Amino acid sequence: MTTTDFPITIFHNPACGTSRNVVAMVRAAGYEPEIVEYLKAGWTRDQLKDLAAKSGLSVRQLLREKGTPAEALGLLADGVAEDRILDAMIEQPILVNRPIVVSPKGANLCRPSELVLDLLDQRPASFTKEDGEVVKL
Repeated sequence: MTTTDFPITIFHNPACGTSRNVVAMVRAAGYEPEIVEYLKAGWTRDQLKDLAAKSGLSVRQLLREKGTPAEALGLLADGVAEDRILDAMIEQPILVNRPIVVSPKGANLCRPSELVLDLLDQRPASFTKEDGEVVKL
């Protein structure tokens, strides 16, 4: 199966182990994904809203709390408007959790990394994460 037969896009942060594992798992399954380093590329409002809709997650659920200024920006309080969160994510791309994967089977925030398997037509024969954990396929 070629990339064009089953296109996969990974919104990736190379500094993130979970994100690196997802990229490696997709490649081990025989795909060459389109990699979008969103910290460099940034986000648009439409793109984030589309990814939230495709994944069935709210914009709030795509917000990364750990290692980000989300709390300092007041984004974790109850009742924070989606538009405010979107504005912050566009201004500071690190606020978007990762990796987000899009395939013909849908989209999802792949945390834990094994969630990517539901978005693939074929799975790798075997896979071991960076930390040595063997993924049960």
